Amino acid sequence: MTSLPNILTYSRILVIPLVMGTFYVDGVMARYVACGLFLAAAITDFFDGYLARSRNQTSTLGRFLDPIADKLLVASVLLMLAGFHRISSWAYLPAAVILCREILVSGLREFLAELRVSVPVSRLAKWKTALQLAALTWLLVGDAGPAALPVREIGEAGLWVAAALTIFTGYDYFKAGVKHLRADGEGAGVP
Repeated sequence: MTSLPNILTYSRILVIPLVMGTFYVDGVMARYVACGLFLAAAITDFFDGYLARSRNQTSTLGRFLDPIADKLLVASVLLMLAGFHRISSWAYLPAAVILCREILVSGLREFLAELRVSVPVSRLAKWKTALQLAALTWLLVGDAGPAALPVREIGEAGLWVAAALTIFTGYDYFKAGVKHLRADGEGAGVP
């Protein structure tokens, strides 16, 4: 039987095409639907980990899929926002930084897993994820938000702060893994 934490992770993956589909529908309502779906998915990110730990229902599949679900959700929304020109060209830079860091950390984690080295998620990395999710929630509404509130600008500012945290936490992960990279390289004749 599938545990509730895994069901929440699956739901986060399954909502991605729905959020992406809203970009092809014109109107304010589509943006709020995208925001609602994304927000629900973001909330499951908190609850699946919390429930897995509190109910002692952690699983290998859950540990594998949870970070992938997060990365797929964030990456798909960033790409759709850029592709549909719903963020300014200045926001492409933090979006690219976030995507590059996610790829780098995923590759590093995969390499270290082969060496049976675990790199735990830091508290700052969890805050980075929360800030990314919050910024993307604002950006999904974007210019369809209330006229008195600069919704897109708030989202883009959050994206810049998230990108700064992304660089910092990415460096921390890389620094933690570098000693294992060097040890492996020395044995293989790599400088």
